Amino acid sequence: MNELIELQLMEAQSAMDRAIEHCEAELTKIRAGKASAGMLDGIFVDYYGASTALSQVSSINTPDARTIVIQPWEKSLLTPIEKAIQVANIGINPQNDGIVIRLVVPPLTEERRRDLVKKVKEEAERGRITVRNIRKDANTKIQKLKEESVSDDEIKTGEGEVQKLTDAYIIKVDKHAEAKEKDVMTV
Repeated sequence: MNELIELQLMEAQSAMDRAIEHCEAELTKIRAGKASAGMLDGIFVDYYGASTALSQVSSINTPDARTIVIQPWEKSLLTPIEKAIQVANIGINPQNDGIVIRLVVPPLTEERRRDLVKKVKEEAERGRITVRNIRKDANTKIQKLKEESVSDDEIKTGEGEVQKLTDAYIIKVDKHAEAKEKDVMTV
């Protein structure tokens, strides 16, 4: 296969890897009724004028399946962390005892589980769309290689390889979504 086509395939593969990582990260943020430090990944606190990730200003532990304990490294951060959690609207009210902040994850109702499964499906669809867009970009770049005297057969082969790559990555997205759905629906 032509070196230029192989280069496009490598670029497409690395872009698809990043898309899968992003999709996994987004699925992790969807809570499944079990306490997880990943539920707090998108929360930022105002720390000396800079927006800083919660995990950078405190230790986050899950002592049991229903509780998250946040211990800030500075006592002065208790209130800003509490406010940041409330603003993030993750569906859990923080309990501040003056030393740590506790988040008690309530058990999920059947209706809430169905809503979360819808969210999982939406996130998986976003992942599939991203992978397909990467395929489209790769195929466009491969088509442009005609100008650099790459034969039509090599271009067809390259497009076939891009399609194989796309199919493999869409299967990965589906597997992650399926696992998350199972996790959400498990009582």
